[in-house]
Amino acid sequence: MTTAKNRTVSPSRKRGNPSKMRGSLVNFFYLPALVILVAFMIYPLLSGIGLSMTNWDGYNAEKPFVGLANYAHMFTDGNFLTVVVNTLIYGIGSTIIQQILGLALALLLNTRIKGKSVIRAIIYLPALVAPVVMSIMYYFIFQYQQGALNQIRSWVGMEKVAWFNDAHTVVIIITVVNAIQFVGVSMIIYLAGLQTMDPEVIEAAEVDGAHGWKMFCDIQLPLLAPSFTTSVVLNLIGGLKLYDSIKVLTNGGPGYSSNSLSSYISIMYFDNQSAGYASAVGVFLFVMIIIVTQIVNKGLSKLDWE
Repeated sequence: MTTAKNRTVSPSRKRGNPSKMRGSLVNFFYLPALVILVAFMIYPLLSGIGLSMTNWDGYNAEKPFVGLANYAHMFTDGNFLTVVVNTLIYGIGSTIIQQILGLALALLLNTRIKGKSVIRAIIYLPALVAPVVMSIMYYFIFQYQQGALNQIRSWVGMEKVAWFNDAHTVVIIITVVNAIQFVGVSMIIYLAGLQTMDPEVIEAAEVDGAHGWKMFCDIQLPLLAPSFTTSVVLNLIGGLKLYDSIKVLTNGGPGYSSNSLSSYISIMYFDNQSAGYASAVGVFLFVMIIIVTQIVNKGLSKLDWE
């Protein structure tokens, strides 16, 4: 017969189950991240959706409910289609330029050239500068009276050009300015992909006679698929949200012809005092970015890189 004195109590029963205690403690580590997510992402999103269904002017306490009227107004807004097209041009156009230049620079800097560390730093430096500062610099390049580009044209006997007066020209200028500033980001992503490739694979390809363009197309490009996807998605989202360069260079002009959805939201809110409609445009931009990035992600995942 076993008595109470002879019974042994396991240490885990005395102290509690350590694994369960650790699991409970780990669950609490999610709370700060969850609070930040709710406070800075979920709440503003839900608040914006709520404001988009009102006729709020952005200043008064009254927020008359209008339902989906603001969303219906988008289809009758004469400037809205132009703004959407501009946003897609800024996003897709700058992304294409960044991929071409970024990959070319990465391939160059992956070779044995002197001073490549300095070159890499110079190319990446504009990405560290505030877009407002970079845009001011480019403004003095394209300015009509004292702009550097027009000064050079006058020296060679050519007439000055009002670069910011043509709707199509300003869209191209803004796209190129944004692409050049952040091309260093793509370069670093591709360079990291090139430098993490298995040297044995590259050596085996060289033994088999793969060099130059054949090496790039058959070996390096397929191995760069993850880097390509990362670079495209990051650049695309940044281009679709473009705001700073537009406000500094053109302020959306001439007229509304160079606005993106982000700058159009600012004009609707502060200039036109249509905070409800501005919120609706913001929700549209949010949904558009999700749709475009999902389409791009699925398209890139289906590419045959082999």
